[in-house]
Amino acid sequence: MTKFLKISLNFFIFLIFFSFVLKVGATSLSFSSYLPIVDKNVQDGQIIISTPKGNVLSRTEYDPNIYGVVSNSSAIVFSGGNESGSYPIVTTGKTGVEVTAADGPIKAGDFITTSSIPGVGMKAVKSGYVLGTAMEGYSGKGIGKIQVALNIHYATLNVNIANNLLDVFKLSSLATYEQPLTVFKYFVAALIIFASFFFGFFVFGRVASKGVEALGRNPLASKMIQLGIIINVAITVAVILAGLGLAVVILRM
Repeated sequence: MTKFLKISLNFFIFLIFFSFVLKVGATSLSFSSYLPIVDKNVQDGQIIISTPKGNVLSRTEYDPNIYGVVSNSSAIVFSGGNESGSYPIVTTGKTGVEVTAADGPIKAGDFITTSSIPGVGMKAVKSGYVLGTAMEGYSGKGIGKIQVALNIHYATLNVNIANNLLDVFKLSSLATYEQPLTVFKYFVAALIIFASFFFGFFVFGRVASKGVEALGRNPLASKMIQLGIIINVAITVAVILAGLGLAVVILRM
């Protein structure tokens, strides 16, 4: 019983110490891990994106490749930072983020996205990829820093059809540039589905319709004509299913 009390007391002391360390030494309620960044002079609170060339500072508005934020004051840091050019990156939790009010004053609850300023966020005013939600406001000039609850996702902020279609077009163009093989697979799959429906309905379907006309002109041969119609319908269904199946196989490659 005494041994159990000692273990419990030690564990309790450890929890108090751990909580004290978190409160005193950490200004960011988050977890981070060191990752290499291509850019130089990277600052705390800057937004990082992931590209085929490596991790770099964000430079495009509503960048779909948002990865995380540099945080030198995370509550817990995984892995060491001995490697040159490596910085602690936060992907979830709450952390300080450099922002600008160039796209309007930021209020608590606003979505934060990337801006054209390297590594700096701004208020999201249209649909697109966002870093997370602002926990405090900012309306000053220049660049400031606010706490943001990270939640990287695509956010729909308006119902303007024209703007949303334009956003989709921009994302599609970026996807074509970043992942041409994936785009090509979707294109081929869509082409196969279209071709299967075309041949199914317009080729074999026409044959079936002619069979119905023949049935009206020659009732005595109704059994043979009906059999021909059934066969054409079966071929139409088979062609469409084969096209859909082939499209699925291509997308999974």
